[in-house]
Amino acid sequence: MNPIEETDVLVIGAGPMGATTALALARMGVKVQMVNRYNWTATTPRAHITNQRAVEVLRDLGVEEDARREATPWEWMGDTLFTTSLAGREIARLRTWGTGDKRIGDYLQGSPCPMMDIPQHRMEPILVKHAATQGAVLSFNTEYLKHEQDANGVTVTLRNVNTGYEWQVRCKYLVGADGARSKVLEDAGLKVEGELARAATAYVLFKADLSRYVAHRPSILYWIVTSNAAFGEIGMGLLRAIDPWKRWIAGWGLDMKKGEPDFSAEEVLSKIRLLVGDPNLEVEIENTSVWYVNQAVAPIYSNGRVFCGGDAVHRHPPSSGLGSNTCMQDAFNLAWKLAYVVKGYAGPGLLDSYTLERAPVGAQIVKRANQSRVDYGPLNACFRDKEAADPVAAGLQKLSDPGPDGVARREALRKALDFKNTEFNAHGIELNQRCVSDAVIPDLNAGDEIWERDPVLYLQATTRPGAKVPHAWLIDERGWRISMLDLVGKGRTTVVTGLAGQDWAKAVQEIDLPFLDVLVVGTAKAQDVYCEWQAVREIDEAGALLVRPDGVVAWRHKHGVNDATQARKLLAQALNSVLSVSARHV
Repeated sequence: MNPIEETDVLVIGAGPMGATTALALARMGVKVQMVNRYNWTATTPRAHITNQRAVEVLRDLGVEEDARREATPWEWMGDTLFTTSLAGREIARLRTWGTGDKRIGDYLQGSPCPMMDIPQHRMEPILVKHAATQGAVLSFNTEYLKHEQDANGVTVTLRNVNTGYEWQVRCKYLVGADGARSKVLEDAGLKVEGELARAATAYVLFKADLSRYVAHRPSILYWIVTSNAAFGEIGMGLLRAIDPWKRWIAGWGLDMKKGEPDFSAEEVLSKIRLLVGDPNLEVEIENTSVWYVNQAVAPIYSNGRVFCGGDAVHRHPPSSGLGSNTCMQDAFNLAWKLAYVVKGYAGPGLLDSYTLERAPVGAQIVKRANQSRVDYGPLNACFRDKEAADPVAAGLQKLSDPGPDGVARREALRKALDFKNTEFNAHGIELNQRCVSDAVIPDLNAGDEIWERDPVLYLQATTRPGAKVPHAWLIDERGWRISMLDLVGKGRTTVVTGLAGQDWAKAVQEIDLPFLDVLVVGTAKAQDVYCEWQAVREIDEAGALLVRPDGVVAWRHKHGVNDATQARKLLAQALNSVLSVSARHV
């Protein structure tokens, strides 16, 4: 075996989880190496919906602007349409992704970051480029073979897939971001529980200029309701816009009992023409594939010095658009913890919080994504008449009936569309995550959280420990508007207080830790001229929040203190607990 290379963290896989982990670690000055068995990043669109929390992660890591230049903008994500074909009758529309009149205010109030639609083959190169720019070492055409860990580190064996050359890397920590067939997860003795490949969908990537059908009603998803497209678990065909409006994915469900789908040129062209509703449409077929519906999650994400994330630990369909978003958020949660432990800011016990905080999220989104597929049932009931020889044709005819049956069916359609908000306007699923672990000190005086609105549909911003610090617009010394989220994070731990909380500011100066900052709202750097922060902070102006590098509130003290000595003692105790260290910070 050849000489052993050394690094602090070795990341296997360059997908959304792996590349985000490498980028975040490199930005915090950690020696990190990322390897990928392929010669570059994703070559097909795959995941695309990028929700506000994921964009906040990109914003913190300095890549939001680059990503937005490559994305379909939020306003073009548009309504989700249900039609008999692109050229045919339109049946219904659903306001989606927070763009509707009733919901856009919630989304704008909840985050400084609009949603965007950026396919995975465009997102990954951006993350990889920035990781390399920040100092991460990248190795493509490099296959993970095995690892062995001991009390001091992990020895990983790698192989160049082109030459067969094998070598070893010695790292302090290993991150398995190698996807849904993760070998790292298997070698670490971790298990995925649930059902794999319970349904299947055919995907065809193709080029065709469909502007005349969609430019006046921009959307990224068009569901096709027709007798000839009533296949699969969802029961509708799909056209997904990749490059508006000239590059697309066509999708339809499969009966896996009948074996592999017919991907002959004639059959694929016939299906695409059917979905578009143009029997003479000329298309350029780029790629065909089968995508399987999984409903599986790992209850434990780590073993010793080996940590897994992304698709390796939560496997689910794209419904609700939660896939790459959750992968990037796994990375953002893990990276700062690894960095703090590597740098000696935190004890190894901090890493135990990764599974505790992220596994419940993984389980939640797997359940939600699969439930979203089931939730097409009420819509299909409106579009079909089960007793008819042609259920869809008969159902659509009844939907247009001016009589009582038609009235009842149209009322059912309204309710079915409203029901699908749990997939397409699920702001709460995307942003209401609550971290529960020893890296969060609960506010025992606050009692249990009471949800004022549906927690699936609506964000409830709060400074309760475990929640992401709320967004509020402030202005800086130049008069520029800046979000509270821009003033925390960036690999730093921040104490947030107000002008009346000068004792907290003094305490931070006295503790003098290299990773600890103080933000005094009301000073030139952060002027609360809108009084928005005052409205959402849930603590007195003289109180304090301790905000982790990932933007999560780790601890709060709702009221003022007697002096800087008391503030220093309370703050040191909180830091010791959150970071799993001894009394070093006192």
